[in-house]
Amino acid sequence: MRYLAIDYGTKRTGLAICDLSETIVSPLTVIEGRRNLIGEILKIITEENIEAIVFGLPLNMDGTIGPQAKKTEQFAEELKKKLAGVPIFFQDERLSSFVAEEKLAPAEFTRKKKTKRLDAVAAAQILETFLERKKSK
Repeated sequence: MRYLAIDYGTKRTGLAICDLSETIVSPLTVIEGRRNLIGEILKIITEENIEAIVFGLPLNMDGTIGPQAKKTEQFAEELKKKLAGVPIFFQDERLSSFVAEEKLAPAEFTRKKKTKRLDAVAAAQILETFLERKKSK
C-alpha cells in the first residue's frame, strides 16, 4: 500500500511517502504556510497514487492531547472531507523532530537548508515508525 505521511505544522508541513512494498520511505517535500495546503496535498495524493495517509500526532510527553495535536486532528478532519475513502491513521510523533535533526546533522546543511528539509525528514520518521508498528502486529 502506498502511504503519505504528514507532519502538520502551522508554518511548515512535511510530507513523506513509501513505495508499494512499504519498505522504502522517502522524504517528499515541505509545504510552506497553510495557503491552499489541502489543495496541494490532494494533488500529491493523486500524482503519487496514495492509498492511505498517516498523520504525525504531536502528543504531550505524558501521552495527553495538547493544542497542536488538536489542530492536527482538526486539519485531518478537513482533509478527510475532501478524500474519497482514503483511510487516515495517526502515529505518535513524540521525538520525531529530534530524530530527524540527528539524521540531518552529518549533512552539514546551513541552518536555512536544514529547516527546509527537517519537516519532510520528520514525516519520513513518522511513516517509518508507523510501518514498523504495523509489521510487528
